[in-house]
Amino acid sequence: MNIKHPSLSLAYSPCPNDTYIFYALAHRKIDLGDLIFDITLNDVEHLNQTARKGMVDISKLSFAAIGHLMEDYGLLRSGAALGQGCGPLIVARRGTDLSAIGQSKIAIPGLWTTANLLLGLFMDQSPIVTAMRFDHIMPAVSEGKSDFGVIIHEGRFTYQNYGLECLMDLGRWWEAKTGLPVPLGGIAVRRNLPEPLIRQVESIIGQSIDYARRYPQETDAYIKAHAQELSDRVICRHIDLYVNDFSIDIGDQGEAAITTLFDIARDKGILPKSDQPLFAC
Repeated sequence: MNIKHPSLSLAYSPCPNDTYIFYALAHRKIDLGDLIFDITLNDVEHLNQTARKGMVDISKLSFAAIGHLMEDYGLLRSGAALGQGCGPLIVARRGTDLSAIGQSKIAIPGLWTTANLLLGLFMDQSPIVTAMRFDHIMPAVSEGKSDFGVIIHEGRFTYQNYGLECLMDLGRWWEAKTGLPVPLGGIAVRRNLPEPLIRQVESIIGQSIDYARRYPQETDAYIKAHAQELSDRVICRHIDLYVNDFSIDIGDQGEAAITTLFDIARDKGILPKSDQPLFAC
């Protein structure tokens, strides 16, 4: 059922996993019905803060941000980034001891990112952080402007190019702690949109992923037009890691991972408590 509706604002990051997921939607390669999407691409922390101001209808958000915004936004079951072996990494210059992190300057990709949330849970304290764009973190650590960095996205594949080493994989730490996949980001939608419209959007995103999987080469130009790292190998590894079965449908295991993350963070006072359901419908 197609729902007539004015233009919907849709925001996602320029990272390969998002441009891959949304390629078919953005280029109307699938049936959107009467829906028109006003699309914006920006860094994930910028998206988090835009949603914080209530300025977008549908947005890719860090799960940490969704945890802050549960009263106004609910999660969709399609388009999310969860998985095994795909979490943020703590990196530093070679020879740095991880035990020094408690009193050190740490560069993070945003205060409302899941990377920062996982860092705080790992350290079991409020870390000394400096927020910056994710692609500025590795140069900052390499140049000694920060002692440690928490890197996300394609930084997982390129940090060694900056003379850095990985001291902790926060995703693997989370998996060992909980036995669950690490929840990184999801697609959130305003709760005040009509439920049939929300379900239509959720279905369209799923169809967009299916199209990209059937015609992956067709997505290349769009992905490379926005990617920070243009290496075909890095882009392919990025997509393979962050776009998986959880992206099609979060499912029971993915839901358990998100709920566990929220429960732990709420118990520690990092996220506000909420009685709202996790999903928008």
